[in-house]
Amino acid sequence: MSYSIYYKCKMLHSSRTRMYGRLYMLVSVLILLAPVSLAVNYTYFKTVDLTYIPSAVKNGAVCLDGSPPAYHIDRGVGDGARNWLVFIEGGGWCDTTENCLNRTKNIFGLGSSKIMQAKNFTGLLSDNQQLNPYFYNWNRVFVRYCDGGSFTGNSFDPVNKLHYKGSKVFSAIVKDLLGKGMSNATNALISGCSAGGLSAILNCDKFRSFLPPHTNVKCASDAGYFLHVKDVFGEYNYANFYDRIVKLHGSTKNLPKACTSSMRPRSLCFYPQYVVPHVETPLFLINSAYDAYQIGFILAPSINNLPQTWERCKNDTTTCSPDQIEILKGFRSEFLSALPRLGNGSFRGMFISSCLAHCQSQLQLNWNWDPGFRIEDKTMAEALGSWSTGRSSLQIIAGSELPKICLTTPL
Repeated sequence: MSYSIYYKCKMLHSSRTRMYGRLYMLVSVLILLAPVSLAVNYTYFKTVDLTYIPSAVKNGAVCLDGSPPAYHIDRGVGDGARNWLVFIEGGGWCDTTENCLNRTKNIFGLGSSKIMQAKNFTGLLSDNQQLNPYFYNWNRVFVRYCDGGSFTGNSFDPVNKLHYKGSKVFSAIVKDLLGKGMSNATNALISGCSAGGLSAILNCDKFRSFLPPHTNVKCASDAGYFLHVKDVFGEYNYANFYDRIVKLHGSTKNLPKACTSSMRPRSLCFYPQYVVPHVETPLFLINSAYDAYQIGFILAPSINNLPQTWERCKNDTTTCSPDQIEILKGFRSEFLSALPRLGNGSFRGMFISSCLAHCQSQLQLNWNWDPGFRIEDKTMAEALGSWSTGRSSLQIIAGSELPKICLTTPL
């Protein structure tokens, strides 16, 4: 079974994903039923409809099935009307023809805009000032992910009629937003989660190239800093998966040239640790050194008859043996070592937790509420917000050497 199928299973069936979903729903219900009034309604969300770009089709900027690209936009107001936050959806990748064909039928629209639906804006996309104090009144855009290659591909499979046109889709969406006012932006921040967070890194300087010189442009990645590291079998199995993605989508020529000009194989330039040193636009990283996805699919992938002790350990770290804990701690050490240097001024920033979590900035509990997700008494909302609007570097790394469940909200 390929890693892309693993990821789809994770998206739909992972016990950890279900657990967090149930926790979030239970907290929401309890808040609604609470006998005392709360100053902030953390269950608040705003539903935003789709915006399609049918004109992009004639230029070949299309989803895997040939349908037009799409996004959701909630307009900024007041002193945020000239600021833009562009957030790229996550959702894994496809590395084979079969898996890409399956994505075109995915209920979340990961390969076709024909089946996409309206999006609930929460977390860093919220328009509520108390929930999202730094970005609530910005123009907030949620870019739908429908190419399966983190917006890097540019090839076509005529036999199966699969369009690997992620690079063109990215350009088409940015150009459409420029025509809707982003060309006059004072501040523009591109971000994303998971595969979208990786896309925000890989396309960071490209995004900057579209904006005028007067715009203050920055990039941020949530759970997109995927690590090139050996797994528990002593192999780089995940690197083979990335190599298949890059080859299938024809991504090499759209990866940062400063990396591909010297890196071999060039598909390693799909890894942030080899790209970030060449990124010229200010970049902020939100990630866990114990990222739940990376623990489950990069460090201890369910292949080659992974021992049941590891299956239990990666799903419940309280069952891990002392040797497994040391391997997990070694993963954290390698992750921290692979992070970029801060540099001068506001060029780099990071908020690195030890939470067993993946993609946090869209979840209101994680983003700006539950104290378990604070580091040095800062929420990730405060960390990213102060960095994006300030002029100083910011490095916040959790001191905990052990993975932990960060949600502390009583149920």
